[in-house]
Amino acid sequence: MELSVAIYLKLILEHLIEPQMSRYQILGESYEDGPYAITANKNSDSNLFSLDGLDNEVKDGLPNNFRTHSLQLDQSSDPSNSFDGPDHVKSSSSHETKKTNTGIIHGACLTLTDHDRIRQFIQEFTFRGLLPHIEKTIRQLNDQLISRKGLSRSLFSATKKWFSGSKVPEKSINELKNTSGLLYPPEAPELQIRKMADLCFLVQHYDLAYSCYHTAKKDFLNDQAMLYAAGALEMAAVSAFLQPGAPRPYPAHYMDTAIQTYRDICKNMVLAERCVLLSAEILKSQSKYSEAAALLIRLTSENTWKGMDSDLRSALLLEQAAHCFINMKSPMVRKYAFHMILAGHRFSKAGQKKHALRCYCQAMQVYKGKGWSLAEDHINFTIGRQSYTLRQLDNAVSAFRHILINESKQSAPQQGAFLREYLYVYKNVSQLSPDGPLPQLPLPYINSSATRLFFGHDRRPADGEKQAATHISLDQEYDSESSQQWRELEEQVVAVVNKGVIPSNFHPIQYCLNSYSDNSRFPLAVVEEPITVEVAFRNPLKVPLLLTDLSLLWKFQPKDFSGMDNEEVKELVTGEPKMIGTEVVSEFLINSEESKVARLKLFPHHIGELHILGVVYNLGTIQGSVTVDGIGALPGCHTGKYSSSMSVRGRQDLEIQGPRLNNTKEEKTSIKYGPDRRLDPIITEEMPLLEVFFIHFPTGLLCGEIRKAYVEFVNVSKCPLTGLKVVSKRPEFFTFGGNTAVLTPLSPSASENCSAYKTVVTESTSMCTALISSASSLDFGIGIGSQPEVIPVPLPDTVLLPGASVQLPMWLRGPDEEGVHEINFLFYYESVKKQPKIRHRILRHTAVICTSRSLNVRATVCRSNSLEDEEGRGGNMLVFVDVENINTSEAGVKEFHIVQVSSSSKHWKLQKSVNLSENKDAKLASREKGKFCFKAVRCKEKEAVTQSSEKYTFADIIFGNEQIVSSASPCADFFHRSLSSELKKSRAQPSVHKVKQSLEDAVRVIQKCSEVDLNIVILWKAYVVEDSKQLILEGQHHVILHTIGKEAFSYPQKQEPPEMELLKFVRPENTTVSSRPSVEQLSSLIKTSLHYPESFNHPFHQKSLCFVPVTLLLSNCSKADVDVIVDLRHKTTSPEALEIHGSFTWLGQTQYKLQLKSQEIHSLQLKACFVHTGVYNLGTPRVFAKLSDQVTVFETNQQNSMPALIIINNV
Repeated sequence: MELSVAIYLKLILEHLIEPQMSRYQILGESYEDGPYAITANKNSDSNLFSLDGLDNEVKDGLPNNFRTHSLQLDQSSDPSNSFDGPDHVKSSSSHETKKTNTGIIHGACLTLTDHDRIRQFIQEFTFRGLLPHIEKTIRQLNDQLISRKGLSRSLFSATKKWFSGSKVPEKSINELKNTSGLLYPPEAPELQIRKMADLCFLVQHYDLAYSCYHTAKKDFLNDQAMLYAAGALEMAAVSAFLQPGAPRPYPAHYMDTAIQTYRDICKNMVLAERCVLLSAEILKSQSKYSEAAALLIRLTSENTWKGMDSDLRSALLLEQAAHCFINMKSPMVRKYAFHMILAGHRFSKAGQKKHALRCYCQAMQVYKGKGWSLAEDHINFTIGRQSYTLRQLDNAVSAFRHILINESKQSAPQQGAFLREYLYVYKNVSQLSPDGPLPQLPLPYINSSATRLFFGHDRRPADGEKQAATHISLDQEYDSESSQQWRELEEQVVAVVNKGVIPSNFHPIQYCLNSYSDNSRFPLAVVEEPITVEVAFRNPLKVPLLLTDLSLLWKFQPKDFSGMDNEEVKELVTGEPKMIGTEVVSEFLINSEESKVARLKLFPHHIGELHILGVVYNLGTIQGSVTVDGIGALPGCHTGKYSSSMSVRGRQDLEIQGPRLNNTKEEKTSIKYGPDRRLDPIITEEMPLLEVFFIHFPTGLLCGEIRKAYVEFVNVSKCPLTGLKVVSKRPEFFTFGGNTAVLTPLSPSASENCSAYKTVVTESTSMCTALISSASSLDFGIGIGSQPEVIPVPLPDTVLLPGASVQLPMWLRGPDEEGVHEINFLFYYESVKKQPKIRHRILRHTAVICTSRSLNVRATVCRSNSLEDEEGRGGNMLVFVDVENINTSEAGVKEFHIVQVSSSSKHWKLQKSVNLSENKDAKLASREKGKFCFKAVRCKEKEAVTQSSEKYTFADIIFGNEQIVSSASPCADFFHRSLSSELKKSRAQPSVHKVKQSLEDAVRVIQKCSEVDLNIVILWKAYVVEDSKQLILEGQHHVILHTIGKEAFSYPQKQEPPEMELLKFVRPENTTVSSRPSVEQLSSLIKTSLHYPESFNHPFHQKSLCFVPVTLLLSNCSKADVDVIVDLRHKTTSPEALEIHGSFTWLGQTQYKLQLKSQEIHSLQLKACFVHTGVYNLGTPRVFAKLSDQVTVFETNQQNSMPALIIINNV
């Protein structure tokens, strides 16, 4: 009874005395001089257990002295916004409020004086009554035990010595039996020893308490009173641990024996659990966390405990073991997390949902972001379910969201279960606030940077022979090279429109925006034209996702000219929108692990600023045979092509990060991103909209083939358009005809064999001579300083009214190179009413033409040996043309007919055909070659002078009864376009370095002597058998002759790669180009010709010297004055030449100095002297020439490579 009173008084001391006054200090101050000085210990207040081994109830609990660790949850944070922790603060506060409202507050009426009196009473009672009583009781018990122990020890030792000479061994714990029925009377000495030990322990006399507990333990073991013995072992170990100065080590084996005795022999799990917790705290205080964790885990076996109470005890022990792992010197973080999960599982089985949620959240902090996806999925799934059970719906939604957004490795059924759980929980959350803003949905993934925009209507499909322009569409892949080509074409036509200058504020029109386009500016869209947004979705799950009622989310600010702007936000489109029409996709299915794009449209009906925010949709799964948690279809379910079991409404924002800035030093050293405004278009006023259709447009042509097609231009807008132009890098491919109606043939009837050329029936006598006509390049849109790539489209009245359409003929010519060709057309047009935002619009078209081989034409021009023509003028030339059929009958071509050969030049023209064969129609079968020779003469002076410098003379030599007028469309069109493209290529070649200007001029004049401005056009027909029908194909080839004696081709020759040569290292100063003209150019400056008899008879027996008159003709081929020096002193010195031809002497003046005017012919009368018969070469005179205004003299070579031989006979 006295011991119980002492215990209750101790409890009063602990709970009622102020925290600032320590019980140990009071005891120390009162008894510092007494016989039993009591020393305070920091752990004494945490070791208050039952002092009676028979008591099954713990009188006082252990305070939780666990240290906080780095992974402990922050209890001050609001758990409603985070899934990582339960709502502890909220639950505890609500519990305290409830307790306050229902309970009675004790001591509320006590005054400060009452508090002081109670404190004084307790102090006096303790110092004057309690402690002296305990001291007296210990002294009495000690005296009694000493007297009893002395008598029993003397009797026991004498008997022991008499009957046995050795020590009796103690039995092991496994050999002992439980004597639960053994009860000691209160006056038994064993209990008196235990009572004394408890009193010593109570007053912190731990050394004497340990001795008494140790003595009682031996007595209890001898009597096999195992329950008493286990209690004595437990308290002996605690007393040894609490001794000041630690004179002996902590006997951990005492605790192990006590735990084993409680558990295995006494079958008392409550006392075993108490002993384990006490031993674990002692081991933790000694930093033996590993042993403490092993001790706690040992008591958590499933078979040890029974019932729900066992799950709760196991959960507590596992949680404490987890804290041991995290508090180790080298924290075992994964073991901590694993045992926290086990503790959470046991808490859940015990019905402690909040504690289970707390344990799982603490474990989640370890597993998050470590790549253990399966563990994360399990933890998140459990957190979601526990949060839902506790009605923490926001935490549940967040946990299930994390399962879905991670790259899960779960199986398809498991992922389906996760998704259904999420939808079910999310449905309940959305029902709590149906009028709130739409939250973000985690699925499917959206690749925002891959979002593309297209402004305009979709391309119309082909309708029979009517094919729409390709323009731009979202189906086309981005090509940087192609994009650059389109930009150059647009700049080219804009420069032509603005008189050769590109405006400073010019920006190319962008109809399609993607991650590669320039998105730094706000894009421009036209009112009443749709805006298509392509959103890239990806389903990361192995189960299909069904999106219903999918549409765009936008914000529009209409432009009010009065200056007042209204901002209007529409998240869900209901009814007929007035500002922006929104297309709604009813169903959009994304299969498992599929990437799929959705194209959503907006229809602006008002000008202003549009901001596309994101997408809004219902997320659901396809209906299966199993319902989710017994819940069937909900009211929000959708019925359509795919049946959805459950769907929730939500949104996802489109946030596009701009390109990283890397221009300035600050931007290079930091990470800054520019704006991306592709989702913020500006809606402008109405603009004209052009659609182009190609009729009978071929996909395959022969090289050089001429085909006629039609182009239809339609204005589908409500605004008239004007200034229609087309620009292409290949202007030689097409033409719309000449500028005048006279040059453009009328559209023939729809016949397969109708000619695309303008033809005239002629007489058969005109085959030998050429038919002359002329045309200016200005008539075909090609003149000085013009851009041949930019071609105006000849619209009637230059305006296309709204809803109007016009068809124009277009002639096509197959490219000279075989293969597949992509030819880009860019149509440029403007509005009649000038708009401030958009000045023009464009339409693109890419034509793909496959060409096959047809003819190969080679031509060479050389000077005629006759210095004068029929009219007495010099400078006649011969043109040799070789035509070869290189077609391999791939296109079904049987043979080619050369129907006409025409020339086009400013200064030359074909006069007649030389050696015309009897066959009037030149036919060429496969691999056959034909040779033609024509005489070319200069044009008349009046034709060349009086007419414009852009005037070309066309001469036609026909091989039939029908003349193709080469100076009319389309023959002249394609000739001029091919000529301009050839000139453009020659200008693009790098020019040589200039040295002395005077020397360059001299060389240029000499070079002009060998240049010729003559172009040959070969017109042909081919007969093709197709579908048992014979078709006639027409075409033309061009050969541009620049230099006399140099062969020219109708198609570019492939240059073979040069052979490998050794590297040559030269000085930079030695790389200057030589300004000396070539041998061929020098031979063309002055043309020489010797006139003499082929044989001469002379009587050498009468006169030993033979004199032969020889005439030397000198012709100035340049258009400048030339000083000529003729030197006759040159003699052949080579012995071979002397042996063959012999030697002779020129008589008279040996050197002549002459000046020849422009294109003047001069004759010199010479005399040669021979001394005997033989064959002689008269080609020994050396001719030197220089321009009259130059100093440098060039030596010219003989025109003819053949020697001028003369035979001298003796008579």
